[in-house]
Amino acid sequence: MFLSVREMELRKVRFDETFEPGRIDFAGEDLVQSTPIHAVGIAQLLAHSDGELRIQGRYTVEMASQCDRCLGGARFPLDAGFDLFYKPSTVIARDEEVEIDEGEAEIGFYEGSGIELEDILREQVLLALPMQRVCSDDCKGICPACGKNRNETMCDCTTEKVDDRWGALRNLELS
Repeated sequence: MFLSVREMELRKVRFDETFEPGRIDFAGEDLVQSTPIHAVGIAQLLAHSDGELRIQGRYTVEMASQCDRCLGGARFPLDAGFDLFYKPSTVIARDEEVEIDEGEAEIGFYEGSGIELEDILREQVLLALPMQRVCSDDCKGICPACGKNRNETMCDCTTEKVDDRWGALRNLELS
């Protein structure tokens, strides 16, 4: 859904959209969209601004990926809100470097006559996911010796902990 600045000049744009799996591309992130993304919210052009937009809303979706510890399936139900501000990219389109303050660091930029809701939702979903994607907090992972999933079966492998910080000194001879 395209959120048009021209339409926002006339009124606030309300959206209540559902995006089926595959409509927003998450393939490069090793993610699978398990359920449709449902997004509801409002987009508006801020008064007395040079094209600054405010987009507020809420979305729900369930994402799936491979567990970082055991390589099994991990599911992430997301239900989150967002309140975003965007300025036209022409505001910063200069040849020289420009320093921005902390407040400007929280503002996004758009090109042309508006912004795609799908792009906003993709960004918000990726930001909401944890850095380490695990199937559960108590996931035991894979045995480094035999490769078995420790959540499914326990193995008899033993791993010896070696503190080799002093290893270089072992080879020195005393005189």
